[in-house]
Amino acid sequence: MSNNKQEILERIKKQEPVFWYNDERPTFEEAMKTNRFSREQVEDVEQRMERFKAFFKVAYPETASAGGVIESGLTKLDHLKGALEKAYNLTIDGNLYLKRDDTLPISGTVKARGAIYEVLKHAEKLALENGLLTGIDDDYAKFNSDEFKKFFSQYTVMVGTTGNLGISVGIMAEKFGFDVTVHMSYDAKEWKKELLRSKGVRVVEHQTNFTEAVTRGRIDSESNPYSYFVDDERSEDLFLGYTIAGSRLYQQLKDMNITVDEEHPLFMYMPCGIGGSPGGVAFGLKQYFGDHIHCFHAQPTTMPSMLCGVLSGQYDGVSVVDFGLEGKTIMDGLAVPRTSGFVAQAMETLFSGGYTMTEAEVMHWLSALVDLEDIPLEPAAIAGIPGVNALLNSENGRAYLEKYNLVDKLKNATHIAWATGGSMMPDNYKQEYYKEGKRSPFNA
Repeated sequence: MSNNKQEILERIKKQEPVFWYNDERPTFEEAMKTNRFSREQVEDVEQRMERFKAFFKVAYPETASAGGVIESGLTKLDHLKGALEKAYNLTIDGNLYLKRDDTLPISGTVKARGAIYEVLKHAEKLALENGLLTGIDDDYAKFNSDEFKKFFSQYTVMVGTTGNLGISVGIMAEKFGFDVTVHMSYDAKEWKKELLRSKGVRVVEHQTNFTEAVTRGRIDSESNPYSYFVDDERSEDLFLGYTIAGSRLYQQLKDMNITVDEEHPLFMYMPCGIGGSPGGVAFGLKQYFGDHIHCFHAQPTTMPSMLCGVLSGQYDGVSVVDFGLEGKTIMDGLAVPRTSGFVAQAMETLFSGGYTMTEAEVMHWLSALVDLEDIPLEPAAIAGIPGVNALLNSENGRAYLEKYNLVDKLKNATHIAWATGGSMMPDNYKQEYYKEGKRSPFNA
């Protein structure tokens, strides 16, 4: 299979699974010279999250044992690894792990990273500007007080979403005391709407796609001078919030005695919707692992917005609809027809590549993950699972490994699929998805 961009776009139009590797990717050091984001911005995120640990410990007691740190664990997937090897007729050297952002405290989704960060940064700014804090050395536990909540109730926070970003923004903003409105596209699941309403969040439903829901939410917010809009398409703070994953995973692997260096490569497979969370996570990871980490974004064959934007060179100037795709998927977290322009451009030299997978493939592995590892995930969160096959078992994947002299190092490799959500799903949804997975016509 050719790695030619135009040829891959032609295959995308036919909804064929593809693997593209970034053969124009410079070294990490060279890429950072022209990137719009910096290591200093990542460190600023880390420092702000450190300040808010006092707040998290009192506002969310479930984080107290971790000292107010919001982080997820790693689960080794020995049983699933064997099933992948059998299904795809390949050998996976090294170890395969699942990064459990589905179990993140507060909102059980990768979106908790960026969304929580952007909301708390906005709250900090308002508190400092209005004298509620004496400075950044003040006690941030105050943010959980009635005085602060009464103050924040004067202000509104809005967001447009397919679901998980809205949950994370809604839960966090409501905890601070903000008036919250979440604009949701038709892809959003009913249980996510009901969860938000149960938290006192106003939900506005739109019978249109993600891009239009965001646009309408942005217009609604702009009409209110006391409103702040968390913009999934344009927010740099949202993107930067995800970068906290870099320092956290670096320490996590160090504690587990997992080496990452030139002889021990790390491969990361991340579900990708608009691109903010995989982009931000990958940017943070690159700060700590540099050229020794290889990040791939994963999208449905029906909704490969990042690949369409990057391969065409038009970024957010094109939609999957422009390539003849209907743009619908059971992976609601990835149901984004148009990528974020600034994320696509910022990550173009840092992503190692991307791949697509079918609905049948994802649903098959969703049920298999339950059977073999007792882990129920949302469909979108499964997208990273087939990544190891896409890399090891495709012509382009093997070409990537050869180009970067990785073939002989695979025996020392660590593969991590990023699980982006699932723990908050109601049981009936888990059961329905599981049954659908068992019925999947997938045949590797």
